[in-house]
Amino acid sequence: MQVLKFGGTSVANAENISKVVAIVKEAVKKDPPDRQAGKTIVIVSAFGGVTDLLLEAAALASSGDETYKDRLLVIEQRHLDTVKQLIPVAQQSHLLSLVKKSCNEIEDICNGIFLLRELTPRTKDRISSYGELISSQIIAAKFNSDGIAATWKDSRELILTNSTFTAAEVDYPETNQRINDYFGSQTSSIFVLPGFIAADKSGVTTTLGRGGSDFTAAIAASAMKANVLEIWTDVSGMMTADPRLTNNARIIPHISYQEAMELSHFGAKVIYPPTIQPVMSLGIPVWIKNTFAPADGGTLIESVSTKNGNIVRGISSINSIVLISLEGSGMIGIPGFSKRLFEALSNEKINVILITQSSSEHSICVGIEATSAQKAKHAVDAAFINEIALNKVEPLKIETDLSIVALVGENMKSHPGISGRMFSAMGRNGVNIRAIAQGSSEKNISAVIATKDVKKAINVLHEEFFETTYKQINLFVVGTGNVGKKLLGQLQQQLGFLQKQMKLVINVVGICNSRKMLVDENGIRLSQWEQKMSDGKNADIQQFVNEIIDRNLRNSIFVDITASDAVAGVYEQLLRKSISVVACNKVAASSVYSNYKKLKDIAREFNCHFLFETNVGAGLPVIASLNDLLNSGDRIHRIEAVLSGTLNFVFNNYDGKRKFADVVKQAQDEGYTEPDPRLDLSGTDVMRKIMILAREAGEKIEMDEVSNNSFMPASCMRGTVEDFYSAMAKEEGHFKKIFEKANAAGCKLKFVASYNEGKAAVGLQHIDPKHDLYHLYGKDNVVLFYTDRYREQPMVVKGAGAGAEVTASGVFADILRAVKM
Repeated sequence: MQVLKFGGTSVANAENISKVVAIVKEAVKKDPPDRQAGKTIVIVSAFGGVTDLLLEAAALASSGDETYKDRLLVIEQRHLDTVKQLIPVAQQSHLLSLVKKSCNEIEDICNGIFLLRELTPRTKDRISSYGELISSQIIAAKFNSDGIAATWKDSRELILTNSTFTAAEVDYPETNQRINDYFGSQTSSIFVLPGFIAADKSGVTTTLGRGGSDFTAAIAASAMKANVLEIWTDVSGMMTADPRLTNNARIIPHISYQEAMELSHFGAKVIYPPTIQPVMSLGIPVWIKNTFAPADGGTLIESVSTKNGNIVRGISSINSIVLISLEGSGMIGIPGFSKRLFEALSNEKINVILITQSSSEHSICVGIEATSAQKAKHAVDAAFINEIALNKVEPLKIETDLSIVALVGENMKSHPGISGRMFSAMGRNGVNIRAIAQGSSEKNISAVIATKDVKKAINVLHEEFFETTYKQINLFVVGTGNVGKKLLGQLQQQLGFLQKQMKLVINVVGICNSRKMLVDENGIRLSQWEQKMSDGKNADIQQFVNEIIDRNLRNSIFVDITASDAVAGVYEQLLRKSISVVACNKVAASSVYSNYKKLKDIAREFNCHFLFETNVGAGLPVIASLNDLLNSGDRIHRIEAVLSGTLNFVFNNYDGKRKFADVVKQAQDEGYTEPDPRLDLSGTDVMRKIMILAREAGEKIEMDEVSNNSFMPASCMRGTVEDFYSAMAKEEGHFKKIFEKANAAGCKLKFVASYNEGKAAVGLQHIDPKHDLYHLYGKDNVVLFYTDRYREQPMVVKGAGAGAEVTASGVFADILRAVKM
């Protein structure tokens, strides 16, 4: 004995119904041929969308809207067309007449509703029953026209319920007896029954509510003690998460009844909990299969599921939730408040989804459907009217726009730390948890969050518990100049390596420059980003930031490769949304100390990162090394450094024979300088860098507290960049004199930054051959850290300190730090 149920999408049209017939034929071949066990019961829903159309027509009629007739014409034509496509012409007459007769009955009922302007639950049941009644008879006729003997049976003659219309309760003893008597007396092997419908003891049509056709199938399976109940739908089984929310959701091949009920309760739409209840006590397996991919394995629901190595079986969610809170000092230590609260809700037939109470007994928090919020408030405020008047209890509070996300799995109870992982993963991505609930069975951990965060939370949790192989990082890059282009090139080159070796999937979602901006949630192909940018929107940094925040993607990182004050000004908005910021831009870290500290504090508060390694030494791990020293308990006493790759390049290449201006121009052409080289040559850029290092060492210091012994004549610092080069050429004698003086002393010129017990300074110095800074060539930078542990022999960080390639690699390294930290 087997029971197969086919949902609305499975029987939506003639093509799909033909697939159903083929599936049933194969199922019959596999079932044992003896008299009782060889029976196959096929339960079918209404054609997809028909039940909604029927109820829409009834609602329109009750409101006096004559367009209900348009809905009825659509329903009639759809069924007539299906008959004509499915059934040979010679066999159509009876079926077409049945459809016409049924549709005439529907029209008569709707006409009555229209005249009375009244739609009762009983009438709703009668109207909605026609969908299954017509579809099941058409499908039975299709079997017979294909030479497969099938018997149609009206489910209303088998399933007895009470008279609670739209959600009738089944009389199981009588129903089981009727089902056994009927099928025990029949010799046919295939039966087609309409799902969803039943009748009360007076023979009046009732319906079984949400998931009714599945429920019908489960009732039949349990009554007949079937070998298996197969639920055929449009997906290949229950999934680890909603595939509309995460692209990486996968089929759950095996699941227990309890786990399936938990997932179904918390929003998994494949089955509905009452479906499982009739078969669960008998241990009848339920097999979820895909009508459109019958070869797929599907999901098998059993008493004890096969372990698959995952602690969590699935993730689900419910939207349109509100939290109602009863609070007040008068509740503490007084029994009966909870009872009265739940009685008030029960009397209004308000379903409670989640309950949580503080140990102080000061408040009780309950999750209910949003549609019941006002009804709940009126009922509860009325129940506690005296306590509210005496200020012992506050009027019921309602929080809206909430959803529930839930982890489900029987194995969670034997694994400590699951809740911690769940909440940590969401916290790192800025998902605020409003309430938490967990049953003592530990099969379910639920959290109430803002509805806008559901997609992010589902993806974060799925990644945490199911995608142990890969973690997706969503990047938003601002700035496509020399360094920006190099970074995008490096990312493209390393995509395969990062996925294979570090299990990271880098998804560049947004790119913005001074002219255009482009956002694609599915990822911008890095081999085509320049062409795609030409078709982007006009650049607007605030609009770009709004896009980032509105999309609310998990593991988001904002990368600033500009020198823009405006871009640095948006960091706070992003950090407050738990979006990490990687800044090549020095503006924020070298701004006033209060702003620098605020950004660091916000990043810490919102569980994200504000990283700016390249502010000091391009690709050199200067700040990282400094932080490692401090975090391990060391103390910084002194720092000596050459922090300008530009100035080091200039003084390593200037020998008094070539003009100083020509050497500077070479440095600019080779990409070592800022867009305006005066930032480098004036020492301003070095001042910023040593100030940033001093701040990272714990010093509260401002830019005007860094002394600067500049070597540049004032005439060179006025006007445009072109004026700057002209002025340098005129001041060649000044530069040659500086060089000759150092050369005569056997020294090299180095622009040195220093920090010593709270004081910072920069300036040009004569460096003799014995000094650690003497052997520094090309565009190299060097930083010497003198600490408690490195008193005499400093820790040295040395290497290329300028250039687009190495700077881009430093930004890349910060991105990876943000991922791993």
